Amino acid sequence: MTKLKHLLDTFTPQHYNLTLDLTRAEEKSFSGTVIISGESTDQSISLHAKDLTIHSALIDDRPAEFSHGEFDELQLSRPDLSSGQHTVRIDFSGTITDAMHGLYPCYFTHDGIKKQLFATQFESHHAREVFPCVDEPAAKATYDVTLVTAPDLTVLGNMPVAETSEKDGALTTTFATTPRMSSYLLAFVVGELHKKTAHTTSGVEVNVWATPAQSEETLNFALDIATRSIDFYDEYFGVPYPLPKSDHVALPDFSSGAMENWGLITYRESCLLADPKLTPESSKRFIATVIAHELSHQWFGNLVTMQWWNDLWLNESFANMMEYVAVDALHPEWRMWEEFAASDVTIALRRDSMDGVQPVQTDVSHPDEISTLFDPAIVYAKGGRLLVMVRRLIGEEAFRTGLKSYFEKFAYQNTVGNDLWRELETASGQPIIALMNTWISQPGLPIVQVERNNSDEQPTTTLRQERFFIGDYQPSDALWPIPLFANQPLDDEILTEREKTFTIEKPLQLNCGLNGHFVTKYDTAIREQLLANIHELPTLDKICLLQDATLLARAGFESSASLLPLALSLKHETNEKVFDMAAGALAELRKFIDDDDDGKAHLKRISGEFARATFDELGWDETPGESDDDRERRVTALGLMIYSEDQVVLAEAKRRFDGQPLEELPTEIRSLIISANVRHFETPEMIDSLFQTYQQTPSNDLQADITLGLTATKNPETAQKILTNIKRPDIIRPQDASRWFVYLIRTHESRQLTWNWLKDNWQWVETTFAGDKSYDDFIRYAAIGLTTGGELADFRRFFEPMLSIPALTRTIELGITEIAARVELIERDKAGVLSALRVAL
Repeated sequence: MTKLKHLLDTFTPQHYNLTLDLTRAEEKSFSGTVIISGESTDQSISLHAKDLTIHSALIDDRPAEFSHGEFDELQLSRPDLSSGQHTVRIDFSGTITDAMHGLYPCYFTHDGIKKQLFATQFESHHAREVFPCVDEPAAKATYDVTLVTAPDLTVLGNMPVAETSEKDGALTTTFATTPRMSSYLLAFVVGELHKKTAHTTSGVEVNVWATPAQSEETLNFALDIATRSIDFYDEYFGVPYPLPKSDHVALPDFSSGAMENWGLITYRESCLLADPKLTPESSKRFIATVIAHELSHQWFGNLVTMQWWNDLWLNESFANMMEYVAVDALHPEWRMWEEFAASDVTIALRRDSMDGVQPVQTDVSHPDEISTLFDPAIVYAKGGRLLVMVRRLIGEEAFRTGLKSYFEKFAYQNTVGNDLWRELETASGQPIIALMNTWISQPGLPIVQVERNNSDEQPTTTLRQERFFIGDYQPSDALWPIPLFANQPLDDEILTEREKTFTIEKPLQLNCGLNGHFVTKYDTAIREQLLANIHELPTLDKICLLQDATLLARAGFESSASLLPLALSLKHETNEKVFDMAAGALAELRKFIDDDDDGKAHLKRISGEFARATFDELGWDETPGESDDDRERRVTALGLMIYSEDQVVLAEAKRRFDGQPLEELPTEIRSLIISANVRHFETPEMIDSLFQTYQQTPSNDLQADITLGLTATKNPETAQKILTNIKRPDIIRPQDASRWFVYLIRTHESRQLTWNWLKDNWQWVETTFAGDKSYDDFIRYAAIGLTTGGELADFRRFFEPMLSIPALTRTIELGITEIAARVELIERDKAGVLSALRVAL
């Protein structure tokens, strides 16, 4: 494989003067001129340019020859060129495509008229699709940007507008000069938009923007969170927000969730807008974390940027942790660390348990590998968890002191991981560099086995660590320095050896507060004692035990049947996260009963009995002043009652669905009501009506609920209609295609049909998503759904010929491991689970 060449090694840009003519954007074309000042160390100058037509090139105002090389390289030369300071001018033009990267259109309908606006998405290496540049994160420079557009449009950039003028029916907008920044953070948006504005305590102007298809009231929640988040970070980091304004723009079409462009953050509409009537509280919490995540990047990623993409975790892991720190401070009643434990921690544990998973810090040797770094379970969730670990280890004061020093020392520069660890080590006096480099450079996670030694006069317990695997694996001798976070003082707070015996004061419990990234396997006596007293434990410790039990069952350390009594012991739990995870332990058993009607009937009955007391307590409707816990326990309990096919509950779901418009159904349980009716009372008219509402509503929350509802179908004709519509952007936007796919392939009745569709339509997936960070989503989601040996063999046959594609290699290999582990698990534990279901209750 060809090693990636860094153009910054031979040309360092210092300033860009970029002018883009977008007056023909609706005709899908643009043109521009870029003037780049910089220093060359070679007899030629190389820039990145992809899919651009170069009309002319000058070096120091004299004509230059140009040619195209490998990996989007544009080589400029002149016979007498020497190293030193030079100014390059290039005139170029390009084509706008629907690929949702580079410069692309977003489509929306307002007052019955179809319209479009234009936006950019340059991360990770798509700025080169819009103008020639050194498109590498370390190639920081200042930018002067001028956009020529049609009049009467809103034109947004990273910086405030410095000057506008109109001439010959065109609007020229020039922005203030940016600070020194990376090319992937440059951005602009052009189109019909409206806004709401507020100011932070320090005077930063904060704007939330949306198309006119979205009502003004949908902007309020985001504006409040964004403004207060900047105030929080100003104080927490001890370094003020670096720009005069902060724009937040809801885009109708957006491949990712959001993008942290400096001063101009772009979002999917569903990740920014909250309708007071249609957005559930759970979605507001999610929106708040997305906003806080992107705003933390304005410091960690934008002010200080990783040197190269192998340190992407420096951006994303940190932002993943800070979104919870910030939102927990803004809304302590939401108990965000329980949310983190139940979502991000679970995702990280499950992904990190497979052989072949990437480490947090991963080298890149080919440009197409950059997109594979954005594994949400590793670079985001696991990396965030490791930063939670180091924060807890060194304490809040040292952590904040280290961060402040890091921002002040490296502002407007690029860093590597050791730069952060060094500041935290200096602030805390602890050996953070050595400890954390092991964690980010090694893939996987450890299991710590805990064994009490009852024969000793003084109580001792032996701890033993090894790498934890689910599924097939190659033997590993990896060791970690594991902060134990024990329930009592130990001789060593960090386990560094393979095995160590500790003197203890009382039965040992590890990972208290769920701050460490490891799985704990207690011996039988300790485990039984912990589970017997689980109701007395703090919430995060309950979640830890539930997560470990599920992972240990998946890995074969325990029988999956053991999850049944554990789940049932928590049916009266009042904390929503613990109740939901107990319900999730029951749901783990569904894979064992897919083709066993008797087992399925037993699990449905047990699920209904698990939920009944909570459902009887809470009913269908919220009461004034109801807690978040009660609101969300109702969702979990109702979901299980519907799964159990309780006839009274199904009849009530039908009555509510038939009796009022979808917009008037309670937001938290709306998707459950729709799903119950599609699954049990489907008619062709119902399906057509739901698709019609999906297309017409401006509410992303209602669209998400309809997606969940329609994909619950048992009818192959409806499933086929969904699959056909996935390829129709006038019905399902490409950004949402993978969501429909994964919901459908997880449904037992539609799995084979959906898998066959993916194989038949892979060329469409390639054409639509190749080059985007979401390219491998369909492979990852297929691996989530497939469960049989035959499906594993088919997955291998189809995807193994694609292993040589760098953007797909790791996802295919992990998919094979994941499906094989599931097949093995079902074969190993099925009989035991069916037996346990028959005698339960």
